[in-house]
Amino acid sequence: MEAEKAGASLDSLIAGFNSRISELQELVIARNMFPASSLTDLTAVDAAVKAMELQVQAIKDRVRDETLAIPKAKKLIDASLKQQRKLKDMSIYAPTHVPERMSMLNLDTNRCLFPESSQQNTGSGMFKLEEDPGPPPPPKEKKGRSAPPLWFLSAEELDSLSSYMRGRLTLEKINAAINDMATYAEANYQLIAAPKKNVAGDRWEKALEIRDIGMHEAVKGKHFFLETDMKGPSLKLDNTGKAILTVLRHLGRVSESRIGHHRVIILLKPQ
Repeated sequence: MEAEKAGASLDSLIAGFNSRISELQELVIARNMFPASSLTDLTAVDAAVKAMELQVQAIKDRVRDETLAIPKAKKLIDASLKQQRKLKDMSIYAPTHVPERMSMLNLDTNRCLFPESSQQNTGSGMFKLEEDPGPPPPPKEKKGRSAPPLWFLSAEELDSLSSYMRGRLTLEKINAAINDMATYAEANYQLIAAPKKNVAGDRWEKALEIRDIGMHEAVKGKHFFLETDMKGPSLKLDNTGKAILTVLRHLGRVSESRIGHHRVIILLKPQ
């Protein structure tokens, strides 16, 4: 039995050597078949492999740089979002339309009240005042009289109102109406301060009424306008305009007084 096992192992070993010898012979034949091109092909493969290694390394470097930049990008995004929230909060306190009220209003009022003044005074450059035999002069105002106030509403004040009182009013609508009220009040002051000769004939009657109202104890020294002045663009004598006046009166921005047959709205400083 042992002799048979030893013979089988020897046969197996001989077969292994024969197989290896056959492989070596095939390799020698293959090398001899392509002696010139084999070296060139191996060189090209080596160059291609090295180029791929460089590309892979470049990709790794780019990925590492992008990974390092992610925290900076997150900080930048967070800062941008904070700035956006701040700007959004600030925009709540400003009306959607704020014209250059003082400059435009003075120009329009002068054109309306003084239609002939520019032609009459081009040579002298100043008005020559004449005595006005009409009604008593308007109440004297201190020099440097301030412009009508623009105390806009805040989101907190609007939210403090009941849903019934607030209705469909928005902060933008109310603040735009506040801007209109200041414009009306400034126009009335310009009308009070204008001398008779420089007021157009069709506006003289209103100027007399405004002067009489301005001398009333409840209005003297305050900015005011009439209910009939509410002609837009944002504040009009309609249901929305009346609702806005109700809200502003409740929040202490305006008060109302009945003088003669006029309903007078007085601008107040919020408490």
